[in-house]
Amino acid sequence: MSDKAGVADAVEALRAIGYYLERDRQPTHRVKAYRRAADTIEALPAAEVRARRRAGTLTELPGIGPKTEAVILEAMDGATPSYLVKLEEAAGSLTEAGTTLRSELKADLHLHSEWSDGGSPIEEMARTAARLGHRYMALTDHSPRLTVANGLSRERRLQQIEVVAELNKKLADELDGFTILNGIEVDILDDGSLDCDTEILARLDLVVASVHSKLRMGSEPMTERMVRAIANPHVDVLGHCTGRLITGGRGTRPESEFDAEVVFEACRQFGTAVEINSRPERLDPPKRLLSMAVESGCVFSIDTDAHAPGQLDWQVYGCERAEECGVTTDRVINTRDSDELLEWAAS
Repeated sequence: MSDKAGVADAVEALRAIGYYLERDRQPTHRVKAYRRAADTIEALPAAEVRARRRAGTLTELPGIGPKTEAVILEAMDGATPSYLVKLEEAAGSLTEAGTTLRSELKADLHLHSEWSDGGSPIEEMARTAARLGHRYMALTDHSPRLTVANGLSRERRLQQIEVVAELNKKLADELDGFTILNGIEVDILDDGSLDCDTEILARLDLVVASVHSKLRMGSEPMTERMVRAIANPHVDVLGHCTGRLITGGRGTRPESEFDAEVVFEACRQFGTAVEINSRPERLDPPKRLLSMAVESGCVFSIDTDAHAPGQLDWQVYGCERAEECGVTTDRVINTRDSDELLEWAAS
């Protein structure tokens, strides 16, 4: 085994452990420990890593402790680290249902990278999505006003479009045609306008519009706000419509108040998909509203809103709820091939 191969195996093992910990919703500090260790040794020449391994000085490197060192040593010896084996054996199905619909999905249309508030590079998110069976994904980092989420300025958005173009050239052969679509999760402002200029929106493949501020606005103005955004010809998907949080480290948050019948009828009329957000702390919309959207004749996008690779596997949570509420495959836009999806979004 070459020096380079041995270190690459260790990096892959550390990242895989991070993936399984994320998937299982383990504490963030545990996930970061393995990702940090992977970043540390990946940044060094392979010869230095092997020299430190022989000298027993790996733990002198930043981010390398006894547990991550043990993973590195086993991987560099050509074995699958015992901790990774344990995690792989324990990783069963996340749900009892939803797998049939999940098998029909060809993409995730709402996810974030380290460019905004995600924790991983675009390429790592893409490689994980491909490994999970997707044919494409929409990168939807935040718009500029959401500074708490490091929203992208106009200049950074244009730069990201160029980066995605280069990544698509690189990954097309390596990932058998997998494609990254340029997207955005754009903030719906207080008056229903969008936190992004029209020129940029027109250049993007997919636009997810979400409310992130003044979530306790009165029902009537909130309804008007949402409908104005839904009617915008650039908006393709209405993201996590109630804004609720039902669990997790950020605490809980009640649903925003709005006239759901009016909002879903607007989605139907203007051809805007209602997102079924799969994040365990959101599961938005709740089932009573999801059933209402089905009855209203809406189409849907089942997404993870992932901020890290391991969260991309959460899509089945949304699929389970979709099946329970009678969402059929033909009404889910991300069951379509990328060309069909792009044609739908453009129309």
